Amino acid sequence: MNPTSRTSQASHATALSVNVNKVALLRNTRHLGIPSVTRAAELCLQAGAQGITVHPRPDERHIRSQDVFELATLMKAWPDREYNIEGNPSQNLMDFIRQVRPHQATFVPDSEDQFTSDHGWSFPQDAARLAPLIAECKALGVRVSLFMDPVPEQMAAAKAVGADRVELYTEPYAAAWGTPQQEVELKRYAAAAQAALDAGLGVNAGHDLNRDNLAAFVGEVPGVLEVSIGHALIADALELGYAATVLAYLDCIRSGFAAQVDNS
Repeated sequence: MNPTSRTSQASHATALSVNVNKVALLRNTRHLGIPSVTRAAELCLQAGAQGITVHPRPDERHIRSQDVFELATLMKAWPDREYNIEGNPSQNLMDFIRQVRPHQATFVPDSEDQFTSDHGWSFPQDAARLAPLIAECKALGVRVSLFMDPVPEQMAAAKAVGADRVELYTEPYAAAWGTPQQEVELKRYAAAAQAALDAGLGVNAGHDLNRDNLAAFVGEVPGVLEVSIGHALIADALELGYAATVLAYLDCIRSGFAAQVDNS
């Protein structure tokens, strides 16, 4: 651990949580234990990342149960950083939450064989099954974030079911980047974030955010507390290394936050 390299939340408004799933995916192609998931997480933390995210799917195609617990042990050495475990609470997520008690549980409505997350929860349809699971997490001292589409009308319902935050599903924004639809999508996310803030929710975001589109998102979407980034960040790290990549993403966040302050 290198305390001198730590970057506090106070230096910018949006925390960077690195999703290390893709490190595990590469490791799982052989039986050599490399690349190391915990080493990757440690290097990202040393470079200033404010958190680590994992999404342990039931088939263990990337993050395995052992990884979840080894990362929990690692995170004890970084008490000012956060551990976020995401997944479907109707599958294997709750067992991890009960045993690990991470800082945050992100509920994602994935099916067991889903390629990647591609939609958020819907209300009132999902309210009855989510409410007791959210209540259990909160009783364990675990903050709950719900993976949501950017629909302003859904935010009050997410708050009513007991969520602390929402994580806005950002793939539609990323897909529109560099097209005439980009500004339309940004405004849609800004409206959803504002509705979440008005409902008393914290705002997270994630899915296909990268070095090209991150600053604009942070600059235009109000109140983003955390971005969870995996695929693009790990892909960049293959070329730049973990430390340089984390610093580059933190710079994007700072640039976006500075633009937001200038525009306020």
